Amino acid sequence: MKCNRCSKPATFHITDIAKGVPQEFHLCEDHARQHLAPEEPDDTPEGQVSAVAKGLVKSSSLRDTSELDRQTCPVCGISFLEFRNAGRLGCPHDYDVFRAELIPLLENIHGETRHCGKVPKRAPRDSRRQTELIQLRNGLKRAVAAENYEEAARLRDRIRRLEESGR
Repeated sequence: MKCNRCSKPATFHITDIAKGVPQEFHLCEDHARQHLAPEEPDDTPEGQVSAVAKGLVKSSSLRDTSELDRQTCPVCGISFLEFRNAGRLGCPHDYDVFRAELIPLLENIHGETRHCGKVPKRAPRDSRRQTELIQLRNGLKRAVAAENYEEAARLRDRIRRLEESGR
């Protein structure tokens, strides 16, 4: 997506609400700084809060995002900036590389970070079983690492039952 004011990529997506009406802006870093800079001092309490909020966003977000945008995946080479502009990751390893940034993003968009919806009916039953086995094995590793041996034994037994039923 391009900046609303120039042809640079939009890296800031800002929603201003004025008199109850939201207005969206998609801006590059330079225009975001201009947009967030306080125009004239406003002596009303709302104006003072707005100026403080804009100042905090300006000082922290712009600095943090420029460092974050330079972070790249060692496997496919995609940067976080490229992901933000395209909306697509380059490879499965990106989920690990950008995990700290993706978790809040996914929670904000979907309200969850784990798929808990429908599965295609034509998906083979075996793939569902394999997915469940992988999840159980990961849970087993976490339980052993946390020294929760009762939970680990329960998961171990469930894994054995699933493996035996698939033979």
